[in-house]
Amino acid sequence: MKRHEAREKALQTLFQLEGTELTIDEAMDHVMAGENDNFYSLLVQGTYSNMKKIDEKLVGHLENWSLERLPKIERTILRMAIFELDHMEDAPARVIMNEAIELCKTFGDDKSSRFVNGVLSKFTDETAN
Repeated sequence: MKRHEAREKALQTLFQLEGTELTIDEAMDHVMAGENDNFYSLLVQGTYSNMKKIDEKLVGHLENWSLERLPKIERTILRMAIFELDHMEDAPARVIMNEAIELCKTFGDDKSSRFVNGVLSKFTDETAN
């Protein structure tokens, strides 16, 4: 599975987990239908298990927004991207940001990609210094 497709499926899984009673294994099985992909699994499990730390980092980069007010799709994309930027070193930051923007264009509205780009730019600028 290509990484872009794995990120799409990870987004769908994490989106599904928020606000449901599903376990992470049930959600992964539902989205993947028995398929297995290491990058997908790492992205879902890592984002899900580090969500509290990710949210703490995310809150510091939201101007005039609270985490709860963010649309669910943007919140999920930002969480995935921050996990990947913080914990995975196999892709450059600009690639991760571009993937997040593309996910916004596919699953979000017209303003999603600009918003996510702004938040991630602040995050990467801060972590680069």
